[in-house]
Amino acid sequence: MNLPYSQPVKLTVYNYLGREIQVLKDEIMNSGIHFVRFDASGLASGIYFYRLQTDEEVITKKMTFIK
Repeated sequence: MNLPYSQPVKLTVYNYLGREIQVLKDEIMNSGIHFVRFDASGLASGIYFYRLQTDEEVITKKMTFIK
């Protein structure tokens, strides 16, 4: 993710039913490019969603995890 200025960021992973699986980030982050590692080794194969919330926008994307 590329942040234009320092701001609060929340990055959350949900399962297909909309249940929260893990909060990856929930903090104020400095401006710039950031990478977040997601360890899905304890999850079953399937479809998951991640939501990125900042001051400016909310982005939700789908991801497929296959073991």
